[in-house]
Amino acid sequence: MSSTPLALFVGLPNPVLSDDEFALFRETNPLGLFVGRRNQREPAQTKRLIERFREAVDRDDAPVFTDQEGGRVQHLDAGPWPLFRSFGQFAELARRDFELGKRALRLSSQAMGAMMTELGLSSGCSPVLDLVFETTSAVIGARSFGPDPDVIAALGREVVDGLLETGNMPVMKHIPGHGRATLDSHKERPVVDASRETLIATDFKPFVALKDTPWAMVAHVVYSAYHGELPASVSPVMHDVIRNDLGYDGVLISDCIFMESLSGTLPERVSQVLDAGFDIALHSHGDIPESEAAAKAARPLTDAALQRIAAGKARLGNLKIDVRAAHRQVEDMFASASVS
Repeated sequence: MSSTPLALFVGLPNPVLSDDEFALFRETNPLGLFVGRRNQREPAQTKRLIERFREAVDRDDAPVFTDQEGGRVQHLDAGPWPLFRSFGQFAELARRDFELGKRALRLSSQAMGAMMTELGLSSGCSPVLDLVFETTSAVIGARSFGPDPDVIAALGREVVDGLLETGNMPVMKHIPGHGRATLDSHKERPVVDASRETLIATDFKPFVALKDTPWAMVAHVVYSAYHGELPASVSPVMHDVIRNDLGYDGVLISDCIFMESLSGTLPERVSQVLDAGFDIALHSHGDIPESEAAAKAARPLTDAALQRIAAGKARLGNLKIDVRAAHRQVEDMFASASVS
């Protein structure tokens, strides 16, 4: 096993790490693991799965991510875990009372972060900083705080800081903005034809405001004003836009490479992400042949990526919080404002 991890997250089909998967990860040393709903049944099982992966790669701090935004995108939605509200619902509360909305979102983010940290999960890949319009693909919908970039930045800040305080890594997505995409990048290749001036003034703005967020996930969206053919996640041009024009110097991980916005074989997609200059390719599905193929196409993390990862970890706090009590308090805030 190489001492430097591969610039790759892998996934699993089941809630248990098999002996063959353990051996593969021991041999290839992927940076991290992405676990979905199919992998998480209850706390003891989730903890054991995470421990087994970390045993395989021989790193106690190997990152293990999931999708846990709230609303319809929360993969901890079985067993004893509380259900959290969507960002769209917090935006509605903020429209009634902005300060109350921010306080509720901060507390909810702390509760969610503390819950994940207790399980051993490193991140829930949140917040979503995409704008939403009438024409936006439904894949975003209530995952967004709305159409106003300043409101999104203010509310997104509460999520970023609340997660960091509880030792859970925020990952802002989908940089540089999925909101003008009218197609679902899981199924098709969206093309955004807005001008550079429009994108800078709107879609890019929340990501610039929160550019101190340690990690960001890159959209599989084409921005024709910059690069007319390739999605941002595999475009060297868009890599430079994010780094230079948006001024982002944190860890850049692709959205899942299984999504149909990309083209080519699985190994080719891994290479496309890394060749474009991004730090990590996310392969969140995966059986053993797929994970092996992805690992063969990946390469060790660069020194710059390792430095970015270390800088992010240094910002993690250790705030302890009663998850269920905080969750009840958030619900009381919604009730006090008569928001259902």
